[in-house]
Amino acid sequence: MKITKIKEDITPEIANSIKDSVAIDTEATGLQIPQRDKLSLIQICDENQNVFIIQPNKDSYKAPNLISILENEKILKIGHFLRFDKNALEYFLKCKVNNIFDTKIASKIVRTYTDSHGLKNLVQEFCNKSIDKRFGSSDWNKDIDKLSDKQLEYAANDVIYLHKIKAELETMMIREKRIEIFKKCLDFLDTRVELDQKGFKEDIFEH
Repeated sequence: MKITKIKEDITPEIANSIKDSVAIDTEATGLQIPQRDKLSLIQICDENQNVFIIQPNKDSYKAPNLISILENEKILKIGHFLRFDKNALEYFLKCKVNNIFDTKIASKIVRTYTDSHGLKNLVQEFCNKSIDKRFGSSDWNKDIDKLSDKQLEYAANDVIYLHKIKAELETMMIREKRIEIFKKCLDFLDTRVELDQKGFKEDIFEH
């Protein structure tokens, strides 16, 4: 795994090198976006397992090269719990994240033999790896050059396995004939993110 640290935005060369799919994740100062917390890091991983960890400009959040990937409808964006990442990216970068695959939603739809749908569980089952989640609670807002190797590894682990997990879950959903309901859930995610941004955190479909 190769990790490249970047401040503000990826280069046009990196953006142009990503053709078909990219894994994405974010780190923030907390989970209450946009009411309280801010976007701190953006991690992306290409199909060759090159990881880029981007620290956006906290004043402007301008990142046109990164946005060109996120908005490109021909490039699949793979993430785990994209409800949070999509919210953060769209709010702070002022963009639209198009063409997505959410491994958490896919897991809940097809891995009905378990209640464990965290990324750590999926990495263990499909990649036979055990990832360390202890560094999740970190000060991600400090200068990227001051983040430890363990923190960078933690951030990279959130994207490095997603292509493999996506392939496995997609195969299972096709086999179980649940791919269409999965796609409908992804279509609804835009509405769910909008509800989050308006403060509706609860499940409005409950009694």
